[in-house]
Amino acid sequence: MALSKRAIETLTDLIEIKLSCMQVYDREDARELAALEQCRRELASLSDDGTGMAHLAEATKRRRGPKPRVAA
Repeated sequence: MALSKRAIETLTDLIEIKLSCMQVYDREDARELAALEQCRRELASLSDDGTGMAHLAEATKRRRGPKPRVAA
């Protein structure tokens, strides 16, 4: 079953919202962050017209800030 462009955009938006709200405090949080970023990359690669990667790049620019610290 293929995902529609609209579904991909909606899922990508939801992942970006979750990523923007996350604060990394421990290794489990860091793993979740990495998993969400991988999901976002996979969804972007599903986009047929190539806009997925452009959307991902734009979202990454908006979200960039200081790297979160992971407590050991």
